Amino acid sequence: MRNRLWQVLGLGLVGLAVTVVPGMLTVRAAAIGSPSALQAGAVVVQGSVVDDQLKALAGVKISLERPGAAALIQTTDQEGRYRFANVTPGDYTVRAETAAFKPFSRAITVGATPSTLTLPIVLWPTTPRATATSPPPPPASRTAGGVTSGIVGVGRGGGGGGRGIGSQLVQTGNYNREQYAHIESNTFKLTTDNPLSTFAADVDTASYTNVRRFLSQGQLPPPDAVRVEELVNYFRFPYPDPPANQPVSITTDVGDCPWAPDHKLVLVGLRARPIADRGVSGRNIVLLVDVSGSMAPPERLPLVKTALRMFVDTLRDEDRISMVVYAGASGLALPPTSGRSRQRIHDAIEALNAGGSTNGAQGLLLAYRTAREEFVPGGINRVILATDGDFNVGVTSDGDLVRLIERERESGIFLSVLGVGTGNLQDAKMEQLADKGNGHYAYLDSLFEAQRVLVREGGATLETVAKDVKFQIEFNPAQVKAWKLIGYENRLLANEAFNDDTKDGGELGAGHTVTVLYEIVPSGATLPEGLTGPGGRPPVDPLTYQTDRRPAAGASTDLLTVKVRYKLPDAQTSQLLTRPVTVSQASAGEAGGSAHVLPFAAAVAEFGLLLRDEKATPARWTALTNRLKSLPWPAQGAADREGFADLVGLAAGLKKMK
Repeated sequence: MRNRLWQVLGLGLVGLAVTVVPGMLTVRAAAIGSPSALQAGAVVVQGSVVDDQLKALAGVKISLERPGAAALIQTTDQEGRYRFANVTPGDYTVRAETAAFKPFSRAITVGATPSTLTLPIVLWPTTPRATATSPPPPPASRTAGGVTSGIVGVGRGGGGGGRGIGSQLVQTGNYNREQYAHIESNTFKLTTDNPLSTFAADVDTASYTNVRRFLSQGQLPPPDAVRVEELVNYFRFPYPDPPANQPVSITTDVGDCPWAPDHKLVLVGLRARPIADRGVSGRNIVLLVDVSGSMAPPERLPLVKTALRMFVDTLRDEDRISMVVYAGASGLALPPTSGRSRQRIHDAIEALNAGGSTNGAQGLLLAYRTAREEFVPGGINRVILATDGDFNVGVTSDGDLVRLIERERESGIFLSVLGVGTGNLQDAKMEQLADKGNGHYAYLDSLFEAQRVLVREGGATLETVAKDVKFQIEFNPAQVKAWKLIGYENRLLANEAFNDDTKDGGELGAGHTVTVLYEIVPSGATLPEGLTGPGGRPPVDPLTYQTDRRPAAGASTDLLTVKVRYKLPDAQTSQLLTRPVTVSQASAGEAGGSAHVLPFAAAVAEFGLLLRDEKATPARWTALTNRLKSLPWPAQGAADREGFADLVGLAAGLKKMK
């Protein structure tokens, strides 16, 4: 069964999925298009062809027909892909034909804006398959807006146990079955030896709320549960809005390092354009809900049900929402339903009950298929997974799951993950799935957090404004002796990956902010331990056969240069932003209300560093607590600021009790 299932999944899905509803399919180019080398007004029409089990179909004849013109004809490759270049705007009919499958025919309208229009095709066999769990019928045979009775194919009975996803995980015996990926903290690097720092953006916030859960229960979190960048990025700082011609803006700042007076802190902040600034043609959302036995406790499925009902109340009439559930098997609990049918959606959510084992892989397969069939070109297409992360039936290999999600993100369907539960949280797996699915990983420790993620910041959760966002910082050895990136340990990239558009980066949702902090050793300061050998000798002798890399006299007064690469949501080619940071840049912040961001961000980062440092002294905690009392607060919600101060006080008290 394992091999058979992943033969079904083992395909290179490319492009968006088709909405297989009879009649005209009007596809418009996205409101923000990517740069193109095509002739003016020309569009690339591309996609992939798969069968009803999502297996790629090679050798399918694809024709692109227009009245009064010769048909353009392609044949799909081994991955099921096709591509027509330099297509002029107008009305077309796309046809797909191959033996043993029903012919496909759809009318499309290609917009005038140069872009890439991606149209995947699903072909249904002429003879229905005999399978243990039948796939849902083609959308053409569904009743529009209708709801099936009950849940299809959801198993009951069995246990709720599970297992980990790989040797990189740490089994934390003091915290039951919770599992976290090991984090090796970043260390200082000599600028002369390592002038570049390259990593992917990260807007996940799960670590902050998970840490809050531990501290609220009177426990210190395990060090590997603390991802410092997620603590800092929990706070949406008021960086300036992007200019009209780009989806993100860069803010930089320099100030003193509070825990190392001879050092400096450099802040790099990104802000994504709010959703209101970009037209959205529609939203196609598939809720994927774990209803296995492990989800029965109140802080799991009952919390998820209430959270999703709050989310449903934010839907627009034109939105489409579906719900897939999984336990021992998976099923469609709510077929695609209009947002105007809120009571019908509420009833389907309320009917959910926990029981059975956890076949998460099968649930993901059905959720992605449902999302592809209802795809909204130019709109929001997303699967939202709510789970404690336990995948214990069927295929649970992290590699298999990641490959499935990576293939599906190429179809334009992204994955967000909502983690819940205590004592069984599979944190590492959920973070990995969201990262590979171009989505956001949040941990819901309360209804307040659910409201924040799904309602208050719903636009950021749902819509990706920039994808594959990557940073590369070049340090000037004339001004910076050494540097250390604070956090982002599991987002580090090879320097060569920055310019390689095939390498995955992070994603920014509408209105998201990303904050990056570096601790730097200025040219006149003493190097920290570990960067000098006995008697002040360098850790490595100067090289004999390499060019001298010492900075030239009169070198630039820049501390560093920030480079950011990003892709627009429908683009395959990245764009570059560059910004230097000078020695003279004041720590008073920049325009846009960010004057107090660096001191507060530094306090949050130090909080994370102290939680991860089992040797941190009580004096360090006392210093942080006292500094918070007089700290100028950024323009941030009062509840978030006060809640953070409370967490610092709780952690300081628990550390002193150890």
